[in-house]
Amino acid sequence: MITAVIFGGDGYIGRNLVETLLNLSMFDAIYIFDLKKSKESKRNYDNERVFFAEGDVRNKISLQISSLDKSSSWIFNFAAIHREPGHAYEEYFDTNIPGAENVIIFARNHGIKNILFTSSIAPYGKSVHERTENSTLYPETAYGISKALAEKIHEKWLVEDSNRRLIIVRPSVIFGPKDPGNVYRMIKSLEKGTFVLPDGGKVIKGYGYIHGLIESMLFTIGKNDRLIIYNYAENPLVPLKEMVAIVKEELGYKKPTLNLSVKTLAVIAFFLQKGLRLIGKKSDIHPVRVKKAGFPTNVKPQYLIDQDFNFKYNFREALRHWKINSPEDFKS
Repeated sequence: MITAVIFGGDGYIGRNLVETLLNLSMFDAIYIFDLKKSKESKRNYDNERVFFAEGDVRNKISLQISSLDKSSSWIFNFAAIHREPGHAYEEYFDTNIPGAENVIIFARNHGIKNILFTSSIAPYGKSVHERTENSTLYPETAYGISKALAEKIHEKWLVEDSNRRLIIVRPSVIFGPKDPGNVYRMIKSLEKGTFVLPDGGKVIKGYGYIHGLIESMLFTIGKNDRLIIYNYAENPLVPLKEMVAIVKEELGYKKPTLNLSVKTLAVIAFFLQKGLRLIGKKSDIHPVRVKKAGFPTNVKPQYLIDQDFNFKYNFREALRHWKINSPEDFKS
């Protein structure tokens, strides 16, 4: 059987990929390996081709699959911790490194020849100037360093057998329906009038729409290259200030948006966080998150551009597609 094994398959990227694979009938069976089932993925589990295996990639993977077409089946490795802030420094290494090693051991034991691994643009570090797949990696955070090391673990697996294929995608900030991440937080803050543009919004932040990311994965799987390393961000990107203007135009938000320096915002976030802690409350406002808002991630998907990939979702089109497919996300 042609099988997809998706580690971290109950996360945001995983469940969107599963939906697409089911619609296209690309695989005879899909195994989702994750810590637990989520209610968001219930519709996927109702399909008879989908099987759930509970487990933690930090430990030895005991999943057994029979009747496996080793040359045509794929492993998708999405398992990682990535939220910054949110974890201790060492946790990124304690999860992302052994997680990669255990997935590779599983691939070796089952003889599966194809792996798609989601890395990140974090290994590039701060990127004021445009970064392509050929740019040097300068990871600055525990997450970025751990992802760069995990890439090398997968590449070592590739060179062991000339019949293997490896795709490494470095996604930028991914957003879309049912995702409560950075872009959605920005949209809701603009609606409330509480969003502040860091340093005037001139910074370019790499972003990618979830459906575009999934389409890029299927696009690269359809190629023949043994090793593909590619960035995923929409093309072209627009500065944060323009993203804000597009959200206001498309959603009809009228409240003003303040401009403050990143340093000023970080100081405000520090004291606000301390004050909320004193009264026993939590907040998404965090100095590290504020600094990240002003952290440029100017990443270009040069590989996809060179291969004539069809970028369907500039920021405005992505927002329109999101509104049509998940209008409840925008209800006040």
